[in-house]
Amino acid sequence: MADPAECNIKVVCRVRPMNATEQNTSHICTKFISEEQVQIGGKLNMFDRIFKPNTTQEEVYNKAARQIVKDVLDGYNGTIFAYGQTSSGKTFTMEGVMGNPQYMGIIPRIVQDIFNHIYQMDESLEFHIKVSYFEIYMDRIRDLLDVSKTNLSVHEDKNRVPFVKGATERFASSPEEVMDVIEEGKSNRHIAVTNMNEHSSRSHSIFLIQVKQENMETKKKLSGKLYLVDLAGSEKVSKTGAEGTVLDEAKNINKSLSALGNVISALADGKKSHIPYRDSKMTRILQESLGGNARTTIVICCSPSSFNESESKSTLMFGQRAKTIKNTVTVNMELTAEEWRNRYEKEKEKNGRLKAQLLILENELQRWRAGESVPVKEQGNKNDEILKEMMKPKQMTVHVSEEEKNKWEEEKVKLYEQLDEKDSEIDNQSRLTEKLKQQMLEQEELLSSMQRDYELLQSQMGRLEAENAAAKEEAKEVLQALEEMAVNYDEKSKEVEDKNRMNETLSEEVNEKMTALHTTSTELQKLQELEQHQRRRITEMMASLLKDLGEIGTALGGNAADMKPNVENIEKVDEEFTMARLFVSKMKTEVKTMSQRCKILEASNAENETKIRTSEDELDSCRMTIQQHEAKMKSLSENIRETEGKKRHLEDSLDMLNEEIVKLRAAEEIRLTDQEDKKREEEDKMQSATEMQASMSEQMESHRDAHQKQLANLRTEINEKEHQMEELKDVNQRMTLQHEKLQLDYEKLKIEEAEKAAKLRELSQQFDRREQAKQDLKGLEETVAKELQTLHNLRKLFVSDLQNRVKKALEGGDRDDDSGGSQAQKQKISFLENNLEQLTKVHKQLVRDNADLRCELPKLERRLRATSERVKALEMSLKETKEGAMRDRKRYQQEVDRIREAVRQRNFAKRGSSAQIAKAIRAGHPPPSPGGSTGIRGGGYSGIRGGGSPVIRPPSHGSPEPISHNNSFEKSLNPNDAENMEKKANKRLPKLPPGGNKLTESDIAAMKARSKARNNTPGKAPLTTSGEQGS
Repeated sequence: MADPAECNIKVVCRVRPMNATEQNTSHICTKFISEEQVQIGGKLNMFDRIFKPNTTQEEVYNKAARQIVKDVLDGYNGTIFAYGQTSSGKTFTMEGVMGNPQYMGIIPRIVQDIFNHIYQMDESLEFHIKVSYFEIYMDRIRDLLDVSKTNLSVHEDKNRVPFVKGATERFASSPEEVMDVIEEGKSNRHIAVTNMNEHSSRSHSIFLIQVKQENMETKKKLSGKLYLVDLAGSEKVSKTGAEGTVLDEAKNINKSLSALGNVISALADGKKSHIPYRDSKMTRILQESLGGNARTTIVICCSPSSFNESESKSTLMFGQRAKTIKNTVTVNMELTAEEWRNRYEKEKEKNGRLKAQLLILENELQRWRAGESVPVKEQGNKNDEILKEMMKPKQMTVHVSEEEKNKWEEEKVKLYEQLDEKDSEIDNQSRLTEKLKQQMLEQEELLSSMQRDYELLQSQMGRLEAENAAAKEEAKEVLQALEEMAVNYDEKSKEVEDKNRMNETLSEEVNEKMTALHTTSTELQKLQELEQHQRRRITEMMASLLKDLGEIGTALGGNAADMKPNVENIEKVDEEFTMARLFVSKMKTEVKTMSQRCKILEASNAENETKIRTSEDELDSCRMTIQQHEAKMKSLSENIRETEGKKRHLEDSLDMLNEEIVKLRAAEEIRLTDQEDKKREEEDKMQSATEMQASMSEQMESHRDAHQKQLANLRTEINEKEHQMEELKDVNQRMTLQHEKLQLDYEKLKIEEAEKAAKLRELSQQFDRREQAKQDLKGLEETVAKELQTLHNLRKLFVSDLQNRVKKALEGGDRDDDSGGSQAQKQKISFLENNLEQLTKVHKQLVRDNADLRCELPKLERRLRATSERVKALEMSLKETKEGAMRDRKRYQQEVDRIREAVRQRNFAKRGSSAQIAKAIRAGHPPPSPGGSTGIRGGGYSGIRGGGSPVIRPPSHGSPEPISHNNSFEKSLNPNDAENMEKKANKRLPKLPPGGNKLTESDIAAMKARSKARNNTPGKAPLTTSGEQGS
């Protein structure tokens, strides 16, 4: 760069490849002239670098962003942001595919590069790195590391530099920690699906890295900020098809990008006094990056497709304007006291020179005002030598005699001799001080080793106490979960008992219905016998009637001479005809009533069929709910069994942790007594060690007895719980058997219902046949009425003719005419007899059908009542099961909400109340291995700043592995959570030394030897924090 204090914004252009849709519907409209020139739509555009579609992610990073890493570590501010339309490749350029070395974007590469530079710098430098991640969504600043902060504000510090107040800041000491923060923030970003992009960013994301470095030798401090910005793309609603909330987001995105464009235009113009930074929160945050104190790189992303030609031109115009903006960059440096002192001395010296020059010029001015002419040589502005001489201190001249000179020479020689003696004394004293310093260093090393051992034991004690507390909390949570599961199980058992009682009542009702069915079947048999008796009587009556009719016919077919007028026979025939007429009218009325009843039965049958279908559907749903409840009960029983096992494991681990705590406390006491015994004699030391061992063994025995008693009590409680579980299992088995029995009864009822439905269908078919017969019967009734009328008329004619013939026979009339008349009457009578036989047959058939219908009617009525009652019972049971399911669902939802709220409050309390630990990074060391322990600075370990106690683990077989204390229950307890808890507990269990539970003298000696060996190892710095670490 030409001027180190002033530099232009660096603008690079990246053109992405065409996608499949663009290849099918459009063509390439961009032309690459050189590495700095690109042509689109006939216009040539120049930038600092042009990246073609085949450019890799690594090349983009090397040319566009690598230099900013060194600038930030040198104390400058830096900014990289991507600009362009939607789906132009901005997010891919900035983030890429995390974890993929080939497709990683600028952000993960720059994070890795920062740490690589730090590891290669001078060892005297110490770094502190803070990161924050937030987004601007709907013109509101939202913290991506704490989603509860949804509307943060922008403030200015004492130097009038804008910053986001209240944003979460995380300290990081490795690239992995920074990447974890990025992944956490990415999961909280707003994205949506549009017609142009399946993962369209709906907000501007800003990832801020703050790097502070301090030279431990010169105490020089530098700081730098790096803004990594992924802007949301400008959108055309006609192309993206945005609607609803997505449309509102697009409006806000275009508004903020328009504000950014206004700021760029005002800065590029150079004549405007007002720059509209406050029009948008994004431009307010990036105020230092645009025309301020920062080295800024803008990556403009374009599409090569002719479909997006207008948007690409607009993007290139934005880059052209931004390229003309100049930033004034300065190093962010905190001066030390020595540097401030040097500056003060320089300014003081300069002030003295200026004061002297001012006095000279004032004297010259007074001479000029007095009318005196000042020579050119004496004028102040030209005689610099005179000024210098006047500024020098004047030397005094003194005259001395020869005697005095000799006297002073002798005194001078004596003083030189005394000076030599003092020099020799000083040499001796310096040698003595060197020896004393060496002894002091040895004592300090011994003291530091003892302090390190003490701190090691203290840290191990603190860690074990924390692990013990965490294990106790986990055990409490497990017990609470078990209690809640037991309460839920009791509720489920009560519900099962209610269902069993309901099933018993239903079975009793079914038995009552069966008894009623048996009684109605016996009544039906009686009615059938009565019907058969009535039929026999009717057939006898009809036979007698036919017999009478036959006798009448034979009587009419006889000779006229043999016939005698018999008035009584005529009256009998009249009575029989009237009886036949009454019987036919009665049959009409019965047929009408039967037809009405059949209609009513059809309607009720249809209603019953619909009710049966609905009840079957409801019964299926009830069956499904019962199966779901059974599956829930099985899963609950399995969870209880697994949690019992995990509880035993946790209790065992708790006992082992308590024993380890006792051992460590005893070791600490031994170490303290060792320090005191160094000043005493060896005999007292041995005696105190033996006494301490005895006291330690007594304490171990007492603790072991107490833990054994506690373990025995817990095991008895577990046995009782297991006994209760067995009883509940037996009850559950009995309930399942009863449920199966009820299921079988229900299947039988369903089969009976199907048979009754088939019978109903047969009855409906018979009813249709009877309807047809009724229609035919109407015609027959009409014909019978006509025939009866003709028969009645013939009877009258026959009677009158008979009377006339009798008179003529008495008078002796002609016989030929009588024989002819009697022959015609015989033919008519035979015709009437045939018709009467047909009518009697039809009447018999109707009587049979009527009797059958009357027999079937009470059956159908009883069946209808039974089905309606069954439907009502099923409706009631379905309603109850639905209410029970709703109660279970509400209870489960309330429990889930309660657990989520508790977890959220716990995480919020942990995150909000606890102070963060600043992890210092020492330069010149390789990165620590993942999962390694965090040590004190020096010797290749990462230091801990501000409240973090160091964890130093000696290379022994008994050292526990580092663990994390994230024990919050994110969800309700399930088998997977129980397995994870068991793994955590197994990790937390420390390995005991091979000597057993007691610390022997050999173990103590080994610990001392390890501490001495560590102190005497060449190339390793002492494990002190030199006042930089907190406990």
